[in-house]
Amino acid sequence: MNIESLRTYCLGKPGATESFPFGEETLVFKVGGKIFALTSLDSNPLSINLKCDPEKAVDLREQYDAVRPGYHMNKTHWNTVLINGSIRESDLKSWIDHSYELIVNRLPKAARPALEK
Repeated sequence: MNIESLRTYCLGKPGATESFPFGEETLVFKVGGKIFALTSLDSNPLSINLKCDPEKAVDLREQYDAVRPGYHMNKTHWNTVLINGSIRESDLKSWIDHSYELIVNRLPKAARPALEK
């Protein structure tokens, strides 16, 4: 997965937006005004920070060398995933979906129907 396919996938989520609130090098994806993914455009290899259930976060870190505690994030709830070819694209997409769903599920119920496709 490269930056363009990552961007396309994240923006394909209902209600997803992108912005650069931390400067030109950090692309942030939000839903309902809350971050569900962010990536540094100048990192090599490409990496992405994703929100994660705390137990699952630990399991993924133990299972994959490319999954680390969230860089500059709450390490209990965020993972940094190195996109270096060692993670299947289907797994990465599943983890993006998980992050997105965690955020959507915390939004006020009134805001959720607006996110339906």
